[in-house]
Amino acid sequence: MAHEAVVVLSNAPDLLLAKRIAHVLVEEGLVACVSLGAAGLSMYMWEGRLEGAEEIPMTMKTTRARLPELIERLAQLHPYDVPEILAVPVVGGLESYLDWVSQQTLPQ
Repeated sequence: MAHEAVVVLSNAPDLLLAKRIAHVLVEEGLVACVSLGAAGLSMYMWEGRLEGAEEIPMTMKTTRARLPELIERLAQLHPYDVPEILAVPVVGGLESYLDWVSQQTLPQ
């Protein structure tokens, strides 16, 4: 169960920071890879007011075993008070890719 793949969703306020976060997380072995998407508009309520901000979506692939460390590190790297960090279990996929994710995220 510890090596089960997990997809983590988050976002960053700009591309430069998204790239920096991705670089750190991959280099530290907390994720196998981070896919950065095109900027999009996020709408949300914050402190009683409707807010809108352009954000860069980040999709991270890791394992359940690395998830607690990833959440902690991502929260440290992120500038928001309450960053979006959502973990979604992977129910299937190409076995060789899932093995690669597991190998890339083994603690060193």
